[in-house]
Amino acid sequence: MASEELAQKLQRRLQLEESGTVAEGEAEAVKGAVAAGELEERSCLTASAGAELSAKLCRRQDINEGAAQPRRAAVFNPYTEFKEFSRRQIKDMERMFRLYDSGRDGYIDLMELKLMMEKLGAPQTHLGLKNMIKEVDEDFDGKLSFREFLLIFHKAAAGELEEDSGLLTLAKLSEIDVSIEGVKGAKNFFEAKAQALSSASKFEAEIKAEQDERKREEEERKHRRAAFRELKSAFTQ
Repeated sequence: MASEELAQKLQRRLQLEESGTVAEGEAEAVKGAVAAGELEERSCLTASAGAELSAKLCRRQDINEGAAQPRRAAVFNPYTEFKEFSRRQIKDMERMFRLYDSGRDGYIDLMELKLMMEKLGAPQTHLGLKNMIKEVDEDFDGKLSFREFLLIFHKAAAGELEEDSGLLTLAKLSEIDVSIEGVKGAKNFFEAKAQALSSASKFEAEIKAEQDERKREEEERKHRRAAFRELKSAFTQ
């Protein structure tokens, strides 16, 4: 009804402007009606905003009021944050994460987690999958980032997961060689401390081993290229 009234007023103004007889008071009234129509249109757009935008605005308000923590930076260093794992273990976890990140968006959503658990031979209900994500979903986005995926193995190794937890099942059934004992499995404090002190040297040794492996691969490629050139020159003579 308001739109029809606005259209009539606009048409009336155009007719008056064409005839050159538009009065000042009536022109102001038409302008006011146009402004009211635009305001009404903006209100309709705001009211029809999606639930996702509303949720984001509510979360931003919670962060500003101190009721929620801001999300962690998307980029992090897994080798320094998860020092209890070796570089090879973390790379194995990364390969597993990428294998099931079928959307290639850097996350494992509920459907991708469902497929993972089915492949591991431990299918979960829809509610079970949601609870699995909820256990490590620090940013409350309903999916697993790579950091949150690593948290699964961190919690499993530290004995922080319940026996009936789907995440513990995931950690046990994965082919990643991670001891599901952690701090609770250490014989005493001194053994745990010795393990922590040796982690730095172990980290350096793994880096050196990777560098040596890359050097060997490069040498092999050079030898293959040289052999290919010799073979090619023998045929061209």
